[in-house]
Amino acid sequence: MNTEHKSNTSEVIRDLYQTPKQLFETLDLEFGFNCDIASSDENHFCEDWITQEENALKYGRSWGGVNWCNPPYSNIMPWVEATILKHKQGITTVMLVPADTSVKWFKEAFDSCNEVRFISGRLSFINAETQKPVSGNNKGSVLFIWRAYAKGHCVTLVDRSDFNL
Repeated sequence: MNTEHKSNTSEVIRDLYQTPKQLFETLDLEFGFNCDIASSDENHFCEDWITQEENALKYGRSWGGVNWCNPPYSNIMPWVEATILKHKQGITTVMLVPADTSVKWFKEAFDSCNEVRFISGRLSFINAETQKPVSGNNKGSVLFIWRAYAKGHCVTLVDRSDFNL
């Protein structure tokens, strides 16, 4: 069992939650996502998506353009590491993860990205099977943004209402 997180939610369920649609749609208007790199046939938002079986981390499936990433929360570090490498190649990625400053992957992401957006309040993720919100999220959320060829570092706090939530 991975000890990098403190969630009491089963890994099987935790890794299947879907991003709230309004949050994704608001960010998509800003970024124009090309690919959902950590999704499934049931929970993807982009026309191009990479499933767990296709594995964006191992099999060389292209991360072109601008990517959306809501990685499996049971093991976030490999996604942060891969995103850092892709950023060095000129790829933009926006990643939604728990705002948990106590874990190593958080510092890696924070130190390497161009922008950090803490989301005030807690998000209700969506059960991909039922399409209903799941309450009880025990952590806040944060967006890490790696912009292609951008320099600098910006940290902001955004309100849930900014995403029509």
